[in-house]
This record gives sequence, C-alpha cells and structure tokens, in this order.
Amino acid sequence: MRFFGPAELVAGLCHTDEQNPFPVWQDGHISPCFNQLVLGALPHAGMAIFSACYLGTTRDPIHTLTAPPCGWRLRLVSALLAALLFTADVVVVSLLQQADMYLDVFADGCAILAWLVHFSAIAVLQSTAFRRTRGPPLLLLLVLLSVPNVVITLMIYCDSQEYLHLTQPLKLARFVLASTRTVPLLVYLLAFTFPCISDAGYTLYINAVDGSPLIPESAEPDTGEMVAEDGSSCVSRLFYLWMNPLFRRGQRGELDRPADVYHLPQKLRTNVVCRYFNQCWEGDVGLLRVLHKAFGLRFYILGVLKVLVNLSSFAGPLLLSALVNFMEDAGAPVSTGVYCALGLFATSLLTSVLQNIFNYEVSKVALAARAALVSSIYSKALQVSGSSLASCTLGELVNLMTADSDRVVNFFRSFHELWSMPFQFCITLYLLYLQVGVAFLGGLGVALLLLPFNRFLAIRILSNSKGMLRCKDDRVKLMTEILFGIRVIKFYNWEPHFTQKVNDSRKQELSHLKAIKYLDAMCVYTWAALPVVISILTFVTYVLLGHQLTAAKVFTTLALVGMLVVPLNAFPWVLNGILEAKVSLDRIQRFFKLTNQDLQAYYGPDSPTDGETGLFLVLVQGSLVVVVGKVGCGKSSLLAAVTGELSRLSGVVYVADRAAGFGLAAQEPWIQHASVRDNILFGKAHDPAFYQAVIEACALSDDLNVLPNGDKTEVGENGVTLSGGQKARLALARAVYMDKDIYLLDDPLAAVDTDVAEHLMKKCIMELLKGKTRILCTHRLEFVYKADLVVLMDNGTIVRTGTAAEILPLVEAVPKKLKNDHNMKEKGLFTSSYNICMLIVYRTYWAAVGGVLAASILMSLLLMQASRNLSDWWLSHWISELKNNSSSRTNGSTSAAFSSPHLLLFSPGGLMSFPSSSVQTFPSNTSSDVQFYLNVYTCIAVANTVFTALRAFLFAHGVVCASTFIHRRLLDRVLKATMTFFDTTPMGRVLNRFSSDVYSVDDKLPFVLNILLATVFNLLGMLVIISYSLPWVLVPLLPLALFYFRTQRFYRHTSRELKRLYSLTLSPVYSHFSETLTGLGTIRASGSSARFVEENARRLEQNQRCLFLSNAAAQWLDIRLQLIGVSVVTGLGVIAVVQHQFDSVDPGLVGLSLSYSLSITMLLSGLISNFTETEMQLVSVERTEEYSTNLPIEPQQLNLPSAWPDQGRLEFRGVVLAYRDGLPNALDGVSLVVRPGEKVGIVGRTGSGKSTLFLALFRMVELDQGEILLDGLDVSTVGLAQLRSRLAIIPQDPFLFSGTIRENLDPCGRNPDQQLLDVLDQCHLSSAVNRMGGLDAEVGERGKCFSVGQRQLLCLARALLTQAKLLCIDEATASVDQKTDKLLQQTIREKFHDKTVLTIAHRINTIMDCDRVLVMHAGKVAEFDTPAALCQTDQSIFHRLVGLRGE
Repeated sequence: MRFFGPAELVAGLCHTDEQNPFPVWQDGHISPCFNQLVLGALPHAGMAIFSACYLGTTRDPIHTLTAPPCGWRLRLVSALLAALLFTADVVVVSLLQQADMYLDVFADGCAILAWLVHFSAIAVLQSTAFRRTRGPPLLLLLVLLSVPNVVITLMIYCDSQEYLHLTQPLKLARFVLASTRTVPLLVYLLAFTFPCISDAGYTLYINAVDGSPLIPESAEPDTGEMVAEDGSSCVSRLFYLWMNPLFRRGQRGELDRPADVYHLPQKLRTNVVCRYFNQCWEGDVGLLRVLHKAFGLRFYILGVLKVLVNLSSFAGPLLLSALVNFMEDAGAPVSTGVYCALGLFATSLLTSVLQNIFNYEVSKVALAARAALVSSIYSKALQVSGSSLASCTLGELVNLMTADSDRVVNFFRSFHELWSMPFQFCITLYLLYLQVGVAFLGGLGVALLLLPFNRFLAIRILSNSKGMLRCKDDRVKLMTEILFGIRVIKFYNWEPHFTQKVNDSRKQELSHLKAIKYLDAMCVYTWAALPVVISILTFVTYVLLGHQLTAAKVFTTLALVGMLVVPLNAFPWVLNGILEAKVSLDRIQRFFKLTNQDLQAYYGPDSPTDGETGLFLVLVQGSLVVVVGKVGCGKSSLLAAVTGELSRLSGVVYVADRAAGFGLAAQEPWIQHASVRDNILFGKAHDPAFYQAVIEACALSDDLNVLPNGDKTEVGENGVTLSGGQKARLALARAVYMDKDIYLLDDPLAAVDTDVAEHLMKKCIMELLKGKTRILCTHRLEFVYKADLVVLMDNGTIVRTGTAAEILPLVEAVPKKLKNDHNMKEKGLFTSSYNICMLIVYRTYWAAVGGVLAASILMSLLLMQASRNLSDWWLSHWISELKNNSSSRTNGSTSAAFSSPHLLLFSPGGLMSFPSSSVQTFPSNTSSDVQFYLNVYTCIAVANTVFTALRAFLFAHGVVCASTFIHRRLLDRVLKATMTFFDTTPMGRVLNRFSSDVYSVDDKLPFVLNILLATVFNLLGMLVIISYSLPWVLVPLLPLALFYFRTQRFYRHTSRELKRLYSLTLSPVYSHFSETLTGLGTIRASGSSARFVEENARRLEQNQRCLFLSNAAAQWLDIRLQLIGVSVVTGLGVIAVVQHQFDSVDPGLVGLSLSYSLSITMLLSGLISNFTETEMQLVSVERTEEYSTNLPIEPQQLNLPSAWPDQGRLEFRGVVLAYRDGLPNALDGVSLVVRPGEKVGIVGRTGSGKSTLFLALFRMVELDQGEILLDGLDVSTVGLAQLRSRLAIIPQDPFLFSGTIRENLDPCGRNPDQQLLDVLDQCHLSSAVNRMGGLDAEVGERGKCFSVGQRQLLCLARALLTQAKLLCIDEATASVDQKTDKLLQQTIREKFHDKTVLTIAHRINTIMDCDRVLVMHAGKVAEFDTPAALCQTDQSIFHRLVGLRGE
C-alpha cells in the first residue's frame, strides 16, 4: 500500500497536481484552493472560535427592559442571512458534482458554522452591558477578514464565462449567491459604523478612543447580585457558560463570603419551593405522598432522559466494533469508516450531553426537596407541643434535619439507578448468550451463589454502621457535655477520668469501624475475584459442552463479564441507600405526626370560676404577682402552664389578649449568638428612647461601657462571653423591650448583687413595667412586700394566696444577696495564624497511618496494578502468537475479535455485540495454544486478586490506625487547653472537630483516598502500556494533558471555595435550629415563631446557593472533560480510517490504543474530581492537626511536696491578672492573707473580680504579675492536676453530666454508697433522690430531671465528699430557698470547721458570721476586716450593703 501524506490529501481535496498540490497563483489570479482554504475556511474558523467566546457573557437584566438598538438588530439579521446564503450554495454545489466539490462544501460548511455562531454571539451581546455600545471591536475584525474571500470568488466567477451563461443555470446560481453575499456584509458594516444608539444611552459607557466604547474588566457585574442560570441562552445553559464570571472571581481569590455567589434561580428559591410544597400538603397525608406530589412528575420525566442515556451508551461500543471490523477489511469502502467515525462522534456527544443534563437536573430536584424538608422540619419543631417534644432529645431533632434529611435527598439520586441497573444487566446477559450460548449460566450460577455472601457482608456492614453511629452519638454527646462543663472538670481535676470515658466510647466505635473496613476489604476481594471466577467457569462449561474455545470467544466473553459485574456490584449499595432513605423517611414522618401545640383548645374562651379542682388562680390586669416556694415546688411549671408549654389535663386556662404573646424571662437565660443589641431588640424596630430606658432599667449601662464594642459586641454561643448576672439582665431587657401586656419573670433577680437586684426591682419591674401584668417567681423575699398578690406553692399546688403580710410568716424571711459571677470573657474566635500546606497535611496523615504500613499499602497497589497490566500485555502477546500460527483470514478475524472486545474491557458502561462473521473457529492444532495462554492468564488473574486482597486489607488496617492516632492526639490536646481557649471559641467549633471532622477522617477520607490511589496507579499503568505498544499515541496526549491542567486549575480554585462556603453556611443553619429548640419557650411565648421561620429560610437559602453552585461547578467540569473525551475518540477514529486507507498498521494495536485512550480520558476526569474531593476531606485532617499542635495548653509540671497543703494558709502577693492581652486587668494588685482555718466572705459588684480570685487560685488563668502562696508554696510551681486535686470548689454553674446520680457525685468511684447517701441527706436531697430511684437514677441530659436549685444542691454534695484543706464556694445556693440555704450553711460550717473556707456571698446573712469579709471593687481589695468592724464604718461599702438589707 502506497504512502499517503498531507500533500496527497490536499491534492485530492483541491483536485490539483500532486507535484504542486497547493498553488497560490493559477491562471492569472489567486487559485480557488488558496482562496477557499486560506482566505475562506481559515477566517471563518477564527470567526466561529472567537465569536463563541462571547456566548458566555453575563446578561444584564437592566438592559433587557427595552428593545435593543436597531444597529444590533440589523447585524443579527445580516449574520442569519449570510448563513442561509452559504447553505444555499452547499445545495447548489452538491447538485453540480464538480471535481473540487469537497473543497467548496468544506469552505461553505465552515462559513455556515461561523455565521451561526456569530449570530448567537450577537443575540447574547445585545442583552448584556454591551447593548448600548457597538460591542467588542474584535467582531468587526472577524467580519472584515471574510471580505477578501467574497471579492476574489466574484473575480474568479467573472473571469470564467461559464458562471455568467444562462445555459449553465446552476453555475449562474452560484454567481448570484456569491453576489448576494455582499449585501449582508455591507449592511453589517453600516450597522456597526452607525449603531443607532441614543446619546443618553451611549454616554453611559464613555471610554472612547475612536468612538467605540469598551467595557473595562472592572465593569463586570458583581456575582453576588447575579441570578444563576435564569436568562441564559441555551448554549450557555448547555455548557454552563453562565458560571464563568464566578470561576474568574474564584481564580482571582475574591470568593470569600457567601454573599459573593450567585442567587438561586427563581424556581429553586427556598420560599418558592416551600410555598409550593405546603400547597401540596393537604390534610393528614404521608410525607412520601407529599414529596411525590410536589416533585414526582419532574422526577419521572428525568427517568425518560435516563432511558435515552442508557440506549445511547449501547450505540457507542457497537460502532467501535464496526469501526475495528472495517479496519480489518482492506477492501472496505472508505465511506463505511467515515460513517462509523461520524456515528461514534454523534453518539458519544449525545451520551455525554444527555448524561450531564440528567445529573444536573436530578441535583436540582434533590436541592428543592432538601429545602422543602429542612424548612418543614424547622416549622414543625416550632409547632410541636411541649409534652410531645419532651419525648425527643435535642440530638435526635438535629439529626432529623442533618443526617435523615440528607438520606432522603440522596434517594433522588439513587432511585433511577434502581431500575437502570437491572436493565443494563439483562441486556448484557442477552449479549453473553449470543456469544457462548447456555454456557454463560455456569459462571452466572456462581455469581448468583456469591450474592448471598455479598448480602451477608452487606448486612454485617449495615449492622456495624448502625453500631458505629450509635457509639459516635454517645461519644459526641459525652464530648458536648465535657465542653459544656469543662470549667467544672478542670476545677475538680477530672480530665483523666473523662479522657478515659471518651477513649472507652471511642474504642467501641473503632471496633465497629475496624469490622466495617475489614468487611469492605472482603467485598473488594470478592468483587475483584468475581469476573475471574465467572469467566473461567463459563469457559470450562463451554468446553465441556463440546465447543471449540477460540480467542474471539475468550475476549468477547471477558469484556461482557466485566460489564456484567458493574451492576452486580453497585446494585446492593443503591438498594442499601434507598432502604436507608426509607428508614429516615419513617423517622421524619413520626416527628411530623407529633401533636402540635393547639393554643385554641388549650386556652379557655372565658375566665374560670371558683371551685375548679387543681390550681385556681385569677390575676387582675396590671397587678404584680409574686410566686414563692421551696426548690422544686412548681414555680417554673406554673409559668409554663400560662404560656401553653404544658399539657392541660383538666380545668381552664384563660389569658386576655393572649395572641399578643408574653414577655418571658426564663430562669436559665436564653441568649442568642448575636450582638447585645440584636438580643434586646429581638426582631423589633430600634426605638432609641425606649431602648435607652430599657438599658438603664435593667442596669446594663455600666456593662455596655466595659464591652469592647458597646451594645454591638457579639456575645458568643449561649452568651459565653457574659457572666451569669449579665445574661440574666440581658434576657430581662429583651423581655421588657417586647412591650407586652403580660410579663412572666422566672427568678431574674437570683443572679445579681443586692444593689443591682434593688435597682431592677425598682426601676424595671415597678416603674418601667408599671401597668403591666407581672408574674415574678423569686426567692428574694425582701421584695415580696411590693406585690399586689403573693402565691405560695408547694409540691405542684397553690398552698395559699394573699398579701405579703399573710404569706411571709409561712416562709422564713431572710434577705439575700445573690450571684455575682465574674466571667468577663469577650467574644473571640480561635483562629490559627498558620495555614498548613497540603504537603504537610499529607505528611501528617502518612505519619498517622505509620510509615512502614503506608509504604506497604503503596507497594501492594503497585503489585496489583502491575499484575493487571501484565494480564493486558499477555492478551496482546497471545493474539500476536495466534496470528502468526493461523491463516491470513483467521488472523484478521482474530484481530477483530480481540480488538473490539478488548476495547470494551476498558470502556465504562459500554455494551456491544459482534457480527457473527467476526467469530471464526481456529484450526484444531491451535487448541493447545489456547489452553496454554488461558492457563497463564488464569495464573496472572489469580495473582491480581491476591494483590487486590492484600491492598484492601492493608488499607483497612491503615485507616483504623490513622483514626485512632488522630482522635487520641486531638482529645489529649483539647482537654489540656487553657480556659481562655474555651471562653473565646464557640463550642460548636470545637465539637465539629470531634464530630464531622473525625467522621471524615474515619469514613469519608479513606473512601475518596482509596479511589484516588487506585486512579493514579491505574493511570500510570495505562501510560506504561501505551508507551510500550504505540508510543505515537503520547503525542496528542501532551497538549491534552496541558489542557487538562488548565481546566482543573480553573475549576479547583472556585470549587474548593464553593465547598468551603457551603460548609461555612451549613453551621449557621444547624446552630440556629439548636438555638431555636433551646429557646423554644421564649420564642413561642413572645409570638416570634414566624420571624424565626423567616430567619431559618434566609440561612437555608444562603446555604442552598453555595450547594447549588458547587453542583453546577462539578457539571461544568464534567461536560468539558466528556467533550474532550469525545474529541479524542473521534480523532483516533479518524486516524484509524486514514491509516486503513494509506498504511498497514496492525488493527489489534490500533484497537488497543483506542481502548486505552478512552480509559485515560475517563481516568483523568476521575483524577481531577477525586483529587479535589480528597483535598476537601484532608481539610478535616488539617483542622484536627491545627488543634492537636497549636492549642495553648496549661502547664503540666509534676513536682509536689507530700502532705501539702496541711494548714490551709493562703496569701496573695501583688496579683495582677488580665484574661487576655488588650483587656483591662481583672485583678489589679491584689494582696491579702487568709489564716489557716479562717472563714472569709467575699462580696462586690459584678465584674469586681470575686470569681477571678478563684480562677487565679486554681490557675484557670495564669498571673501576669505577683504570686499566690498556699502554705508558703507558690502554686505556679505545682502541677495543675496536683494543685486542683488538693483544693475543693463549689462552682457557680450547677452543671451535671448525663448518667446516674452516683456518677455525678463521685465520677472516679472513690467513695462508698453510704457516704454518698449521707452527703445527699446533709444537702436535703434524700427525698428527691429516693423518689427518682436512688443513686442509680438517671439525672437526664445536663441534669434536666432536677430543678436548677436541686442541681446546685448536688454540686454542693460533691464538695462535701472532699477532704481538702481549702474550700471555695462560688454562689453555690443562688436558686435555693432561704430555709434550705440556712440549713446548708450550717452543714458547711460543721463539715469544714477546721478548714479554710472562701465564700462568694449571695446572702448577706451568710457572711455575717464569717471571721472576715473581703470587699472587692474594680479588681482591687477595697475592704478586708471583720463584719462587725466594717459595719461600724459609715463609708464602708459593706455597711451600705447591710443597710440595703435592712430597708
């Protein structure tokens, strides 16, 4: 066969001499060949390419309100007319059938494409910011370049008389068409020169040099103000060109905030979706039916699209088979190959586009369903009655919104695979039957036998997954409580105990994780072995049935078996996902069936009459009602009954004008994660005068002056940066600002000093709220005299109502001084100043796995890939040997039989059948050769499965090692962190490290890393094989690799930022839900439910925007990679056709090259997505590593004298302490001496430094200057664990952990039960504990089974168990009634009679019998003397406090 080069190709196309195939000058003018190719096709190709660049220009809605200027419309019409004229010329050329017909068709085709693309570009640009301008000057240049071609064509036609003669109508028609083409060109040029733009519009973009305004880059619209997809052209939607401005912004590094991303399309807006979803929810119907009604039709239409995708995917492999068969037949007409190549291009393109559209549209349906589900769960939580909600824990409700809703949303992605996979499976079986007849049943039988084993593995994996999630929930719940109570844990030196508890929980979790990973490894092994087992058994059965085994049968069967395994493997996981969605759907359905709060039925229409059983209480409008009673008597429950949070079993509750809501200040202040001002306003408009009055009435003026940004200071999660008193006053201010008619105040005076309590009572409750109905629950009996009505409660019933004079004799009247916590923590976020580069993160994970183990995993991967590629090489070698030993006809058939099915061995999802003519029987003397090669292949395949198993199990073991190592380091470092870190870091941020980040390290990261490693090694293996067999294939791969690199760089910047923004906006959605559930009583009482639903919708919308664009970015990448793959396959197909005509290359090698090229394209696609995903998951490793290495930790000295302290003498010497740099000193030069066994009372205003004394003593915050001596030893030289274990404290926050009463009293189990019962008796808790079931009774989540006062008593009982020489009491009985408090003080005096006791006083009488009283003011010691001495000094602060008591 003669050589065929470019010269011959051009000569054949132009119909010229092969010696001079491309003449520039001919017959006195430019040759038609040069004119059509260089002056015609080339400029038109440039026009098409550069015009296409403008198709993605962002549309500007401002410029679409009026009709475009007439200049743009004329250019639009001109472009369309030019395309039609060239189309007519193609028709005429086809009818003429001249020698150079193909040259004219090619040139005209380029022109048609160019003008159509140009037409589309103009249509897009006239709806953009270019509308009031001439548009880009480049467009004019592109049109001008096509003018010479028209002019020279007319000159050629004029020189040839044939085109001007009436006897040649077709040639004359070509001349007329060429002449007419000048008209649209002239119109276009005139329209550009005179654009008909009004002056006003024209001057909007004056940036003129030559009268043609250009839009500078800075004029590109802000992406945060643009709407995604809406208003985009079909081309823009198909190729996601509307994403380009966002990608460019991401590449510039300007995608920092959620507000920078596009808005959602109108149909996907959260409010639009929710409105439609609620319309579909009519009556009491199931959630599945509502989802079906809302999204079913659109979803099923996508099913039709999925059918088309599947059918088009079958066409590709069939055409590949035909193409390789064409290459075999040397005499086959070239048209057959061309049709195959064109068909291959068309079907590949169609499959890629349809698959992309399907994935994108399904993601949009899933996004809408997510918005509907999350919004519905949130709305339901605001409506559920309090008694129904009590059956659900906070964690369960948050799980409904997170895990369960995600599983239901994933159902939308899995459902179509449920029917699609069996469909593919059946087609593959049919094609297998065509190849080997009934023999395929042998292998299929084994596959079906393996299915129960796989099912057994899946069931075990599922059960272990449930167990692991259960253990994870327990661990995260425990970590939540540890973080909530970290101050208590550090005070009591319980870190080792709780570390052990978390490690025990983690150990159980890891046992399940280990089982899951090893079962996964077993699944990988069986899946890898399955194709080999099926193939060999099919061949054995085929031979036993008396058939002759040929290479054609071998390769075809291997290919089909490979395709058979794909649905077999994936189907169980799809089914599992759908079953999980069903379970989650049922859980959400059960939640939706909970009883709603029916206030209409709860409240009576009229006021009740006397004689009702149970509680009977009638309140007069505008009166002040004070409710008193001992701890746990039902005061808070009475207020809950008024707001409708309890279930009314009988009787009548009537509230006048209840729709207006209540002003509620709960006993445990609920503070939102917002600024002080936002907390007070609570959604109401800012009224400066009233706002200032509320601030002053609630004694917040001084506090706001101290805060860094005044009332705009962020208060952190649950008000973490505020003291207890500040939180109580802030919650009261919020209630007062609501300006309601009825106020429910649940002990707001308990957490403040005596003078502040007096101020609140006088200025706020008596003056600002005068005329309002006020129900005040309190233990502050000195204020009861101001009440219009006093209610005495006991054991859930009203014992008596009357005036203060009637009720107070029944209660011990002792004035009290309350809580004054100093916990001045300003909001701060722990941000690491370093950014670990990805290389260091990889190194961290490598170290976590273990160097030797990680190297072993990589070696097993290498061996696995080497054995796989060796099997491919062996197949090629087999074919070569068989070709050498067979006739030329057999040789050709063998190559065809090999190359086409071998191609399918690597093309994903493909199916093919082979013409019967391609299957030839080998002469009998080659059967022994077939047997030999088959045996060797079997050995290689078995070795491959062994290496696969080795790699799977080593990887599983490495994952477990890494998970263990990372969590252990993280936990150890966090529990050793300083209190400053916990005070300045939102708890959710720390908890995220232990929940989502650890989950990523356990499960998500190993999954994607496993795929990434397999992809990398697969890619390397294929490149080696290609280089070995056909090195020239690497030539087109080099520019392809460069293009891949640029594409992935363009994509990864924005994709990573979008995923980061998605995570960033997800936390506020969940934290807002948790915050709402915590403050449900306040929200519902104030009638603010609708506002909170709107706030949830706003936060969800922000998150949905990021998720939608993250999905769109993935599809943007997918369509480009798919199109690159299509062009590679088409290009190689064309090369194959050309080589068939003019060269003698082995078709087997060409087929092999084509198959690998297909695979490389898909692998590079997977490489980008998997690498990006792995980087995203490695962020979790980076975040845990950030905490594991950079947290500020407490000093860990261990030196300690024995029997220290033995006296209890305490001395402060010039102590100066600030919580953080930049904050004022909390202690400023404190010097004092406390003698052994002395009882010292500590008083002072909020923020005076009382609690800071204890924090300094326990070294919760290290000193800036000075020293603290305990029995003469500087406490800074003592190990923290030893120091805290020798001191005792009753902290201000009555914190209890989930578990039994015994575990809360004595976590380390050091005391016998009898001793625990004794201290409970001394704390007057025996009766309450016995009612609950003794020491083994559960205290509930954070002690919710006890009232606040009872929790304080339990914390007091802890201190009574200690044998420390020094006891610190920090307002430990703030919520306890006076009688109980008096008894407790007596108990403390008796138990600690020989010990040093420091008491921050909440009742003045408590410290009146102290040896000395310490008065703190502004971080300094103001007074320090005996109570008697201080009372005798008129200027004494303490004297004034005692005077307040007497008033």
